[in-house]
Amino acid sequence: MSERHPPGTHLVRNDMRHVIIIGSGPAGYTAAIYAARANLEPLVIASSVEFGGELMKTTEVENFPGFPEGVMGPDLMVKMQQQAERFGAEIVYDDVVSLELEGPVKSVTLGNGDRHEAHAVIFATGSAYRKLGIADEERLSGYGVSWCATCDGAFFRQKTVAVVGGGDSAMEEATFLTRFADKVYVIHRSETLRASAAMQDRAKNDPKIEFVFNKTVEHIYGSDLVTGVGLVDTVTGEETTLDVSGLFIAIGADPRTHLVHGILDLNEHGTIAVEGRSSRTSVEGVFAAGDVVDPTYRQAITAAGSGTVAALDAQHYLETLHDAARETASATA
Repeated sequence: MSERHPPGTHLVRNDMRHVIIIGSGPAGYTAAIYAARANLEPLVIASSVEFGGELMKTTEVENFPGFPEGVMGPDLMVKMQQQAERFGAEIVYDDVVSLELEGPVKSVTLGNGDRHEAHAVIFATGSAYRKLGIADEERLSGYGVSWCATCDGAFFRQKTVAVVGGGDSAMEEATFLTRFADKVYVIHRSETLRASAAMQDRAKNDPKIEFVFNKTVEHIYGSDLVTGVGLVDTVTGEETTLDVSGLFIAIGADPRTHLVHGILDLNEHGTIAVEGRSSRTSVEGVFAAGDVVDPTYRQAITAAGSGTVAALDAQHYLETLHDAARETASATA
């Protein structure tokens, strides 16, 4: 059986690169655009499955600047990819299986066995929202099931929605949704919330928010759009149904850092630690951008801005290497 790749795939080369970008979400592709325009000829490892990042799983995006009528998530990512390729970025649809980041030459090995080397690496693998792991969660993603109130809340004007979770993020999601929805249920598996007292008070004092304690979501109903959820009482086992038009899952997100555990320093949030507002990591010549460094905002536009920072930091780093090599050559001449 012949191997198939998405349109735009390029032949793999094994020569030395200026920069390799791992990840192809808004951070990765924006970094690629900037790096390519700086004539760094970046190689983008876009993943064989998760290429384009979380926006590939969303429907209409209304809050990305420059698209007043909105844009479909996959279309936005295709446009970013095409823009990066226009300036000379090369895209490879495979997965990184190992990294060697110490020293002046970085090595990236792919699942197909190809090994690529570069003087700089930008790590932009993003994060993955935690899921409930129940039937129809994936099928109705973008059709009433969401992991981002900021992204999708406006689609639920004058509707009834539910938020699953008990932490600060769940309280923030619920409070934000009251700007649009007429009713917001907060479903939590116990009577004890993990959210801070201030966030709890804000949610509990909002007349549009109603808490549903000691319940877990076991079913999501709806053929084309979400129409309700099936709940199970964690104390009695009783099953009930809640009629809602939207289900927002706010049980956390995990940065995709498994490749750099023990290689790059992480912070208390589990994201990659960087110096101040830069993208510089604990290893010289390695930079990080997007959700993998951001435990708070996790928006496409903030990821894109972070990708810009990483590309500029990598460019300055490579210029420093070039200047140092030229000085060494002059000294030995």
